[in-house]
Amino acid sequence: MTRSQRLDPLLRVKQQQQDDVAREVAQRDRALAEQEQRLDALRRYAAEYASPSANITNPALLANRLAFRERLDAAVNQQSRAVEDSRQHRDVERARLLLASRETHVLEKLSASYRSEESRASEQRVQRELDDIGARRARIAQTARAADGGDGTSS
Repeated sequence: MTRSQRLDPLLRVKQQQQDDVAREVAQRDRALAEQEQRLDALRRYAAEYASPSANITNPALLANRLAFRERLDAAVNQQSRAVEDSRQHRDVERARLLLASRETHVLEKLSASYRSEESRASEQRVQRELDDIGARRARIAQTARAADGGDGTSS
């Protein structure tokens, strides 16, 4: 088994790991997008309640509205933290993907180098064999000429 053939299983494993990490990055991207959509929806909802309503004259209703706005602001803050957490998780997975991609690339280059070296060695081996065959034929022809008359002419 050649060096490049011994490297092939490792290369397949690394490519599979890279694919797995790429799927995880895609999943983290989707999770981040969902978290950002929730945050945008909460912010829009909070903006609707941000403007004071001039038609509320009842102190109890006003207190309820203010309490609701506080809970809504807390929800926006909590969702902002969730978005940031999702973004950090996504960034970690992207870094893992970059590393996995580099490892795979290095193995691919090493494998290609091995294959090139093996091909060159095979071509050199074939050339040596052809040279040996040519040299044997030349020796046989020389021996035959020497046996026929010594100088290559017949009388």
